[in-house]
Parts: sequence; structure tokens; C-alpha cells
Amino acid sequence: MISVSDLDPLTRAFWRWTGRRVDLSGAEQWLAAPMHDTATVGDSWLAAAATAHGGTVAEGVSGGLLASMSQLDGPEFRAAAVRPEIRSFYEETSLWRMEVWTQWNPVFQPGGELITRLFGRRVQQLALPTQPLAVAHGVDSRVVPILGPDGEQRAAAWMRTLRSTGEYVFSGCYSSRRLPGKQQPRVHVAFPLQSGNVQVFLRPIAEPDGSFTLSSPRGAFGDDGAYVVVDSPKGTYAKRLPIHETFHVYVDSEGVLRTDHELRLWSVTVVRFHYKLTKQGERGRDSAGAAKPQRADCTDRNGLASSGVEGAQG
Repeated sequence: MISVSDLDPLTRAFWRWTGRRVDLSGAEQWLAAPMHDTATVGDSWLAAAATAHGGTVAEGVSGGLLASMSQLDGPEFRAAAVRPEIRSFYEETSLWRMEVWTQWNPVFQPGGELITRLFGRRVQQLALPTQPLAVAHGVDSRVVPILGPDGEQRAAAWMRTLRSTGEYVFSGCYSSRRLPGKQQPRVHVAFPLQSGNVQVFLRPIAEPDGSFTLSSPRGAFGDDGAYVVVDSPKGTYAKRLPIHETFHVYVDSEGVLRTDHELRLWSVTVVRFHYKLTKQGERGRDSAGAAKPQRADCTDRNGLASSGVEGAQG
């Protein structure tokens, strides 16, 4: 009888059969990213990631997903064109708190719950909550810079855990990176897994109104998008997934920083996330600086009660 843990090697075998062989130290070095050596991930991949950069992990300091948003500057994007509040979020992520509302496509919600139960919670990675009560007590967020030998930030780990149980929801490695043949840097996110990872490349866009969009449209292998990479004694294999995302980070008419995140499978929307971002020290105050009454719970557009989730953006 097959146990739940037997699904992991079967899944890796599937990606080997359907993917292509890659050389992470050669032509496909752009896909080289943290992996893990055991089934349970959490934050235990951090030390190895720092070693790969020849540096250290900077625990206990404030950090951002990017040391500077200007790392994304290129022929198609200039960080100076983005509103300062947005730059602050990416450069000082640990100073920001979030609330999230979700809109699941009812066709995909059962599948999302099944994946979370069979894989996410067990391996402590990519355990996306599909029920509002799962995050009723909130989500804690921790940003840890990964430094190179010169002390400069090479990447950042962003870990999010359920406050009620301490279980990991997401544990990702964030950096800027170029795709093959492209001069414009991308936002790169890698989620380590046992003997592999899931990666996302997102194209940055500065909108005319100062808002910021990250996009992974349809394309071919080597383009923006989501990839799964698996390592085995027979070699390393990678496959581009038909998963496409759009993040739109903007300041609304009341001066509140927000993000709308849409995840699609092929062209069909699977889930939408709506985030309210508040910098610590500004939370709960009106434009005159007076304290505002706090709201314990929020309601999403589907009418599902959901508590504010802090630090839950992917």
C-alpha cells in the first residue's frame, strides 16, 4: 500500500519523465536555486543557501526582499518611476504588516485543499490555506537577508508561519535575476523542496501612475513563469508549468498601499488575493495622526469571514 510520503519520489519521477534535462552549472545556470535534503523544509535550507553564496545568514536584522529596488533597473524598467511606498515595501519588507482577502475559484478550491493536505502541511512548504479559519489567528512573517562574502545582500528568505500552530505556509528565497538572452532583470522567487524546488520569474513593470506590476505571462522554456526543478542520481530536470501570475501593487484613493494578486492555470483564474499593506507605526491612524478604531475581522468578496493575515503575500 502506498503511503502519503511515497508520493514525493513519485512526484519527482513524474517531473523527470515530463521535463527536460538541464545543467545548473552550465547553460541553465539561471535555474540554480536552493534545494533541500530532507522532506520537511521550513527554514532549514537557509544555511546551505548562504554557503552557496559564500556568505552568511543575517538573523535578527530588518530586511527587504531586495536590498534595493534599483536592482531591477534595465532597458524596460526604472525603479525611480515607482512610488516610494512601493519601494519601501520591497526594500524594508520586515517593517510592513498585511491583511489578506482571498477569492478562490470554486472549481479549484477542493484541489488546492487536497494539495495542501497531502504535500504542503507535511513538508512545511507551499501550504496555501484555502479556508478562512486556517488563518483566524494570523500569520507571522520573517525576512532574513542572505549575505555574500562582501557583506552585501545576495538574496532574502521570507518565511510565513501560522500563528496558531507555528506551521510553515511559505518559505521562499527572493532575489533579482536575468533570464537567458534578456537584459532586463526579473524578480526571482525559489521555494526549496526535497531534491528540488519550485521557481517563479516575474517581469517588473512601472505603470504610468507610479504603481508596480509583476507579470509571468504565457511563453516558452526560458521565459517568465513558473518552473519545477528536480535533482536525481540520473541528472537534474526542469519543466515550465502552465501557471501564470500577475501582481499589481498600488496606492488607493485613500492613500493605502494594496496588492492584487491573480494566479491562473493556463488562462483560467484559480485564486485571487487582495492585500492591504500597512507600515508599522502607521497602522491604525487617520490622516491627522489620530488613533482609529481597530477591526478584528474582515470579510472577503465571497462573504467568507477572514481575519487579517499579516505577512502572507507570496
